[in-house]
Amino acid sequence: MESSDLTREAPRAIVAMSRSLDRRIEIVVCIPCFRRPEHLRQTLRSLVAQRTTRRFAVVMVENDASACGSVSVANEFLQAGKITGFCVVEPRQGNCQAINAAFETAHTIFSNAACLLMIDDDEIASPDWLEEMVHTAEVTGADVVGGPVLQRFDDEAKQGLQRHPAFRPAYDASGPVPIIYGCGNCLIRRSVFDKLGSPAFDLRFNFLGGGDVDFFTRCRRIGLKFHWAAEAVITETVPDNRTLASWIALRGLRIGAINYLVQRKGAQTPWLRVRLAAKVLALFPLSLFRAARLYVTERKALIALHPMIVAAGGLLAAFGIEPQPYKASKITS
Repeated sequence: MESSDLTREAPRAIVAMSRSLDRRIEIVVCIPCFRRPEHLRQTLRSLVAQRTTRRFAVVMVENDASACGSVSVANEFLQAGKITGFCVVEPRQGNCQAINAAFETAHTIFSNAACLLMIDDDEIASPDWLEEMVHTAEVTGADVVGGPVLQRFDDEAKQGLQRHPAFRPAYDASGPVPIIYGCGNCLIRRSVFDKLGSPAFDLRFNFLGGGDVDFFTRCRRIGLKFHWAAEAVITETVPDNRTLASWIALRGLRIGAINYLVQRKGAQTPWLRVRLAAKVLALFPLSLFRAARLYVTERKALIALHPMIVAAGGLLAAFGIEPQPYKASKITS
């Protein structure tokens, strides 16, 4: 199709595009991108290497409008015909802004797209990832399919952190599940977006993170079906700074804050809000018991402290104190 036609219809500026694009494609992989061009190159290589006969397109969203570091990498793959799709720029910074831009652009350009998958720009898909995800959706009829994200640590000595609750996948075996929690490895049917409305990811979670938890919680509330595909593995590159005790503690505080805010959205009456407040207060003493039990099984203080840190994060959020890891500073020359 003509690139000028696509440019007119796309809701955001297209900065890179493959030479040919079939808008009848029914599978779209969405990739939000932010200041990780070398990691994005590995992500795209893993998509090129997918073992599947299914046709799919890729929609990348550059969320650093000032530097646009991902654009040259996107162009490298798109112009060479290694992959089909395009890259757009979302000038409004934030995790939810980028994800919403990816889904909205995919909906607009690929009107036949029944399945939208997502992978982050620091993740690597296993060769059968796409086939496993789409096949699972087909045979189970699930509205949402999730899969494991396994860690690959820059420092091999940190491999033991895979057992930390902040890193472990939610489930071990394939099958129906009550909910999934992360969008870094997911498939969402187009019909889901029609039922939940726009924007898909609540912008209140834009800099905290957790827009995915909120989105999937809303899916569960209206009775949508979830399925786990344990074989659809994605590997996440974990840099050294994300293995520091301070970063892991911050992640625990963030998990607690997200849990509180998602539940606060659902507490629509004064009685429900009182119950939530009581639950938040009760979680901290309960977390002491959970921490002790974890220490007995894991023998690692960093792992054992996680329930207490999560409980503290929820309590702080109840007083309006939240971390904002996705609020990035400007690049200075």
